[in-house]
Amino acid sequence: MRQAIAAIENALLDIKGKALGVPVYQLFGGKLRDRIPVYWSHCGSYRMRNAELVGTPPVRTYDDMTKVGQEVKARGFSALKTNIAIEIDGQITAYRPGFVVGRGFPERNWDEFIARSAAKTVEAFRKGCGPDVGIMLDLNFHFRTEGFRRIAEAIGPTRLTWLELDAHDPKSIALIRRDAPCPIASGETLLERRDFRPYFEAYAFDTAIVDVIWNGFYESLKIAAMAEVYEVNVAPHNFYGHLASAISAHFCAAVPNFRIMEIDIDSVTWRDDFVKTPPVIENGDFMLPKGPGWGVEVNEAGLQKHAVKQRR
Repeated sequence: MRQAIAAIENALLDIKGKALGVPVYQLFGGKLRDRIPVYWSHCGSYRMRNAELVGTPPVRTYDDMTKVGQEVKARGFSALKTNIAIEIDGQITAYRPGFVVGRGFPERNWDEFIARSAAKTVEAFRKGCGPDVGIMLDLNFHFRTEGFRRIAEAIGPTRLTWLELDAHDPKSIALIRRDAPCPIASGETLLERRDFRPYFEAYAFDTAIVDVIWNGFYESLKIAAMAEVYEVNVAPHNFYGHLASAISAHFCAAVPNFRIMEIDIDSVTWRDDFVKTPPVIENGDFMLPKGPGWGVEVNEAGLQKHAVKQRR
């Protein structure tokens, strides 16, 4: 229900902003920043699974990940986020038991091989991007509390910007945060302030991940305000397309307790066809759209060109 409400709300805000000739952030008191620092999300991960679709060389080894880390630094990004890669028969693959059937499903236990693989993944990127680029590791729902704690211990020496994980028990995440050698980020699957409240009360987050597309812009602003009471910064969950990135950027521009914005740099080669003006990323900053509404105009011809074809 909340996701449906959010979709309608975000659409109506675009309509209202365009009717008044002002950006959406102006409807909520204005902006605090024009440049939105972003981190390169799913860095290397998409190239392990879908290099042909994203039009990049495939990532098959940890050395390949190091090369991607060099690319992140060369393109001016201040941070990246990746996922655990495990090596099987000389080739790395994504470890995803929280989402797909395979190794680790459904029990989601950790073992020394997985812990070493997590550390090797981060070390490969650190070797490529150097000491000044932030690195986040996203564990999703791939472990239970014990596993999250053991992985945190294994990657401790790599000095992560944050370890990201998902669990539906606030006290479990608070326990992990208490003992982890790195900051903890979570919250991307939570909806509305009522979901977030017990996590804030348990002091479970260093950074609260807020999905502006699922929660809606107005509710997301309220979640950010609640986070500020607990001295917590927020970062949008944003792995969608250009319109979603613009909506998330308006959120980042409007809230004082902003950390950094997620964005996928690797995507299908025709993603830009869907909008008339693709977003601009300059030296690792997403430039806030200046047009009315969300500042994004849909390219109808592009939508028709890449329309979904039903299979019999």
